Amino acid sequence: MKQRLFLLACLLCTMGLTAQVTITVQNPLPAARSFEMVQVNAQKVKAKLGTDSFVVTDADGKEVPSQLTWDGQLIFQVSVAERGKSTYRAVAGTPQQYEKRATGRLFTERGDEFGWENDRVAYRIYGHGGAVGYDLFNKSTSRLMLDWWYASEQDQEMRSVSKKLHDRGYHDLADQVYNAFCYHIDHGQGMDCYTVGPTLGSGANALVGADGSLCMPHCYKSYEILDNGPLRFTVRLTYPEIEYQGQKLVETRVITLDAGTSFCKVTVSYDGLTAAAPIASGIVVHKQNPSAYVLNQTAGYLGYEDLGDGSPYNAKYRAELEKLMGKIYVGTVYPERPAAMKFAERANGIATGHILALSTIKPASTYTYYFGNAWDHNEELGIRSLTDWEAVLSKQAQLVKSPLKVTIK
Repeated sequence: MKQRLFLLACLLCTMGLTAQVTITVQNPLPAARSFEMVQVNAQKVKAKLGTDSFVVTDADGKEVPSQLTWDGQLIFQVSVAERGKSTYRAVAGTPQQYEKRATGRLFTERGDEFGWENDRVAYRIYGHGGAVGYDLFNKSTSRLMLDWWYASEQDQEMRSVSKKLHDRGYHDLADQVYNAFCYHIDHGQGMDCYTVGPTLGSGANALVGADGSLCMPHCYKSYEILDNGPLRFTVRLTYPEIEYQGQKLVETRVITLDAGTSFCKVTVSYDGLTAAAPIASGIVVHKQNPSAYVLNQTAGYLGYEDLGDGSPYNAKYRAELEKLMGKIYVGTVYPERPAAMKFAERANGIATGHILALSTIKPASTYTYYFGNAWDHNEELGIRSLTDWEAVLSKQAQLVKSPLKVTIK
């Protein structure tokens, strides 16, 4: 590999082009950072190399998976020692076909559900009905699972068998057949046992009304996939027009999920906003665990321990199946300190309210934060308690406030 790069460098030099671009990554924190995504301006790299086709290598010349994004960035994962620096290089060449580790699509199998995932987390959002916040799937594997889960859940042959058993009066047996293929049961790689309903779910946002109520939008109206792997997934969601304090507003959310992280980044904007408005983001607090949350305004995060929802299960099997749900940890992280954090009561059939971070959004500006989750059945992550999860949230808050410094020459 080193010999090949040397020969390539000699050839480029004879052509009067830069042989390589050196990319230096510096870590300002007193803690090592592993497999963190960085980005640099791709056009600058191309201009220095004199070519649009290049690969990224580490200091030893080993190719590092990279991706060019919709907004003109070159991204790749790096590891940097505490208060240290690491060197990478871009050289002319053809990148390998990298394994996809972040992706998403419209799941027409379930109408207009839109799902996205990486090697740690999986999410979906609805284009219909009363569930307006972010829904999540628990994952205990690094495999991409959404395609498999949806295909299994929509297995028409198995559904037909279950229906025929129900029609014949064998309801318990029919339920057992359904449990054998549905994604509401953990078959070894994860499950869906999180409930959203008419709430913010696992980290959505909403404008705040004059009376303090959440002006939650209806489900998304349209979507545009901007990046679809291998390392970054990005989608732009546009929402139906709403009226807010005499203004007609159209909300847009750009959600980004990188490989190797438990957190999505979301950037929110409102077309038609003419004056600064209060905005909130946060997490639904379910009745099963009404006080297991943390609010840390100073550090800029909030978190909750969710116990899942076993109400859809047959009563006969519910107690046993609920043991499979484990504990779901959800949280939001803020690059800028929120104006306030609080629990806001909003009781309904499934929840007692929300934990919220309150901020202000100005006309022609954006509101950016991160939302993420983890499952205590994921052995690799090793998160077993709310205390463990709070440590993850605290670290993520430090990372977003002290990004890696990237320079090229």
